[in-house]
Order: sequence, then structure tokens, then C-alpha cells
Amino acid sequence: MPPRSWLFVPGDSDKKLGKAMATGAHAVIVDLEDAVAPSAKPQARIMAREWLSIHRQHVTENRPISRWVRINAFDTGMWREDLAAVMAGAPDGVMLPKCAGPDQVRQLAAEIYEHEQRNRIANGATRILPLVSETARSALSIPSYIDEPLPRLAGLTWGAEDLSAVLGANRKRDASGAWTDAFRFIRAQCLLVAHAKGVLAIDTLHDDFRDEEGTRLAAEAARADGFTGMLAIHPSQVPVINAAFAPTEAELAEAHAIVGLFAANPYAGTLQYNGRMVDQPHLRMAKQLLGIS
Repeated sequence: MPPRSWLFVPGDSDKKLGKAMATGAHAVIVDLEDAVAPSAKPQARIMAREWLSIHRQHVTENRPISRWVRINAFDTGMWREDLAAVMAGAPDGVMLPKCAGPDQVRQLAAEIYEHEQRNRIANGATRILPLVSETARSALSIPSYIDEPLPRLAGLTWGAEDLSAVLGANRKRDASGAWTDAFRFIRAQCLLVAHAKGVLAIDTLHDDFRDEEGTRLAAEAARADGFTGMLAIHPSQVPVINAAFAPTEAELAEAHAIVGLFAANPYAGTLQYNGRMVDQPHLRMAKQLLGIS
């Protein structure tokens, strides 16, 4: 089962790091980038490494919690220091912000390999999650991921805040609450390319963490559209996201019924179920929901 909720936690906050594993988040991203002031970054690296080391085998709700670190972007000159500090804590993955395309993913992968060797971490254990939308150039490079061999690529995710600043856009959503064209275009590409690559498709966060209803609607829309999970900026959003991405009892029952129907009719291409026709795409979706192959 892929992680549903991906929670950012500031790397320089003892209090928030201390509570991160109790939030119910399926993946915790220790943030060394936007959430940390430049003067606090050296201490945040140390705190991130210590947190990662302490929580190597943390499990909640009978599932392991993925431990990630968002390093600083390549153009800051700080990312190598981030990586050198945190890799001793053996993170499950590294989030690369403002990723300009597959070449940066490859460069980061090469650096991670060297750190895995130094820290006796299994080769390939550390995955990469690029943020693919934060500049106009990076947003336009999303399709280029499809044919690139990127074995460490865990998924694709996107964000709207940095891009809106780059574009000088004073809105991201229209009067009805829907994403405006540029952001909708990026979101769709992120979703399609992730599925084309067979990696996780993680939707962006809902920026008003006090708006529980808005978070719920965004998470439900993300799941309905085919995303596997969603970013969170505050612990209060985690249970809302987890609930939105969890299959209902009715969905599980229908999936079991469809799988059973085709198992009983192994040579059929199309079958009737509850007054409607179901075929191989329905069977694939049912198996995916149940986590079976």
C-alpha cells in the first residue's frame, strides 16, 4: 500500500520532530529547505540526522513510516552539505525541490550512491522524489521523465506556491475553486507521467491547514483523479488525507466480488455485475484496490 499522507516537518524544530511519528502520517519529510531559515540550516542538518537515526524502524498502524528529507535546491549551493549530514541517518528517500529535470535526478542519484557506500547503506535503498513544478522550465520538463532510466525515482509531486511567484500570478484557483489553466496543466502532467513511469503520483498540499473541509475536498479529488497520496503541511491534515484515500467498505466489497467473478469465469473477457458490464480494466482496478497482482 503506497503512503497516502506525506507530512512536512521543519528540520529545526525539536518539538515538531518529536511529535512527527505520532501524527499518523505514512511518510514524514524533514524539511531543510523552505521551513528553515538560512542561519538555522547547519543545526537543522544535525537534528535531521539524529531524528532519522532514532526512527529507523518506526512502525505505526502495522505499517512502517517512510522517513524522507527535503534538501535545498541545486541552485542554492547547500544541497551537498544537506546530503552529507543526513545520509548517515539512512533516510528512505530524498525530496529534491525545484528539480530542473531528469539530469538533476541523475546527479543527485550519483551523490547518494557515494554516501550509501560511505555509510554502509544498501545500494539503491535511498529513493528520490522530485518536485517537478516550481519553475516554468521544470514544469515544461515533466514529460522528459517518461523515457529516462531513473532507478531511484520513487514518484513525482508538484507544488504551486513557488511557480505562482515565478509567473507573477496573483491567483492559483478560479472563482469556483478549481486550479487555473497553468496549474491544472502541471497537475495533469505530473499524474500522467507518474503512471507512465509506474511510480507514485503525489498531489500537492492544501495550503490552508485550518480549512479541514478544503483539505478533505482536495484529498478526495486527488484520490478520485488517480493520485496515490497527497502532501500535508500540518499534522491536522494527516487524518483527513488518510481517510480520503482509504477505500470504503463498499469499494472493497465490490472489488472482492469482481475478482471472484473473473476467477469463476477465467476465460471471459466481459461479465455482468449488478446490472452493468465489467471487463479487464475493472478487474485490474479491483486488484489494485486490494493490493493483489
